[in-house]
Amino acid sequence: MSGGERFWTSRIRWRLRGATLWPVFVVATLLDGLILDLLPPVATTGLNYLEGVLIATFGNLFLVGVLAPFLTKRLARRRQVAPAGGSTQMVEVEVLRDRVGTALLFAGVLGCVASGLANVRVINSETDATQEAAEAIGALVARGGSEELKRNNEAANTLRLGEGFFRICIPHDDRERFFCWFVDTKEDPAKVDRDPSVEPNTVIRSR
Repeated sequence: MSGGERFWTSRIRWRLRGATLWPVFVVATLLDGLILDLLPPVATTGLNYLEGVLIATFGNLFLVGVLAPFLTKRLARRRQVAPAGGSTQMVEVEVLRDRVGTALLFAGVLGCVASGLANVRVINSETDATQEAAEAIGALVARGGSEELKRNNEAANTLRLGEGFFRICIPHDDRERFFCWFVDTKEDPAKVDRDPSVEPNTVIRSR
């Protein structure tokens, strides 16, 4: 049997045993798209499943088309497998590339999950801080607020100025002037300071 025949025989046997790279590529890409849809790594809007799959496709193609061959060459040198050697060595390199690419795809899925969960924790943290700030103003109004404040408390709006730091405004009856406070939820209990400005948050935000 010639060297070429031995190579193709070895390659077919390996294929029959089951190359994992491209089946895993398809599954990982679809799974990444679902993760990006349900757990986006950044606070984003309008990202749907198809867009997540598209992003995942480009990312996974980079993993298997660029990063996997690069790492395979490094590992082949370390294992003293010559990429340009005989048929057996060529099969070994191809098997190694398949395994490296498969491992990178699994790592990509785990990375999507980790980044998505990290963003969820950040969002939850900010949501909790916003709720705490609103409760602080609600308690202030309930304790000593005027009837005008109490009437309009439901129309209060919040502007986030920094981590755990908010400006909350309640409109006057005329809806042209506002009672406003700065609330720092990093303090325990939350620190509330009156803002002498009567400008709404929409004006502050636009500056």
